[in-house]
Amino acid sequence: MKEEILIAGFGGQGILLMGRILAEAAMYDGYHATWFPSYGPEMRGGTANCITILSDDEIGSPIVNTYDIAVVMNQPSLERFGPKVRPGGLVLVNSSMVPVRFNRTDVEVAYVPAAAIAKAAGIERGQNIVMLGALLGARCPLTMERVENAIRENIGRKHPEAVDRNLAALHAGREAVSAPAAA
Repeated sequence: MKEEILIAGFGGQGILLMGRILAEAAMYDGYHATWFPSYGPEMRGGTANCITILSDDEIGSPIVNTYDIAVVMNQPSLERFGPKVRPGGLVLVNSSMVPVRFNRTDVEVAYVPAAAIAKAAGIERGQNIVMLGALLGARCPLTMERVENAIRENIGRKHPEAVDRNLAALHAGREAVSAPAAA
C-alpha cells in the first residue's frame, strides 16, 4: 500500500496540521510516512499545502508531482492541484469554500460541506478536522483510533479544551462522506 496525499488551501486553514496528524497516525499504525509542508511567507491568507505519503515500504522521496488523493480546501487549490490527481484517484472538496464543481470523470470526487459540519460539531474553525475525517471515511488505511491519538497529541498540547470538539468534527466528517448529502 502506498498513498500519496496532497492537502491544500489558504494559510490559517490548518492544512499543515492535517498532514502532520496523518503522518503521525501512520507511524502509530506501523506505516512509513513522510510529511512535506510548503507555504508562502504569509502565515494567514497565503497559500499552504503539504504532501503526506503513507506506505508499507520505505519512501524514496517526500516530493511527488501527481497524487493518489487531493484534499482541497479552496477554489485556487482545486484549480491548481485537481488536475494532478492520478486517474482512479480521489479529490475531497471543501464545498463550503469551493463553489465550482470539478469536471473530471476519471477520479472520484466527494464534496464535503465542512463549515456546516464543523459548526454542528461545536468547533467552527474545525473544517480541517472535518476534512480529515472525510478522508478517513472515503479512502485511508489508517485506523480511527490512531488518528484520534494524533489529534490528542497535536491539539491537546496547546488546546486541551478543544480536543473533544475536534474528535466530534473528525467523526462527523467521516460520516459525511457516506451520507447522500455529501455527494
